[in-house]
Amino acid sequence: MAVAERAKTREPDREVSAQQTNIQKIAQLEAQQLERRSLLERLGDRLLPILGNWGFALLHVIWFTSWICINRGLVPGVPIFDPYPFNFLTMTVSLEAIFITIAVLNSQNRMARQSDRRAHLDLQINLLAEQESTAALELLQRIAERLGVPLADRARAELAEQTNVEDLVEKLDEKLPES
Repeated sequence: MAVAERAKTREPDREVSAQQTNIQKIAQLEAQQLERRSLLERLGDRLLPILGNWGFALLHVIWFTSWICINRGLVPGVPIFDPYPFNFLTMTVSLEAIFITIAVLNSQNRMARQSDRRAHLDLQINLLAEQESTAALELLQRIAERLGVPLADRARAELAEQTNVEDLVEKLDEKLPES
């Protein structure tokens, strides 16, 4: 009983250790990605959370309202500098929209590259896990055959075969609708 109790106490430690190791590896990969960013990407990553919040939107509402009120002559003592149809305001807002759009698109492109990288890593790990499972099933089949244990389940035999990734992609392409 003492051996079984020691084994039970070791398993969670090993699990926590494996989890901690995985978390550290993921954190390290994320840190490496963050370090690889260019100066402009870093600047964009700092600005986008500011530009994409309600406070920034409220600031714009106040700015536009003030601009329009001033340039409609509603604020006494303040000269009109951009009369209706507010060409200077239109140009300023257009330029701001261009730069914000470029920043958002650059950020999305970087996130898409990072997502693609993660998907490739995930696919590689899944393929390795499939190969390991297939090898384990093959070994289990050989052990069962040697011990004389019947394996009549056809699905089990199919699972023990190597998966042909190209065939799977072909079948997926046939079944999935084109986008």
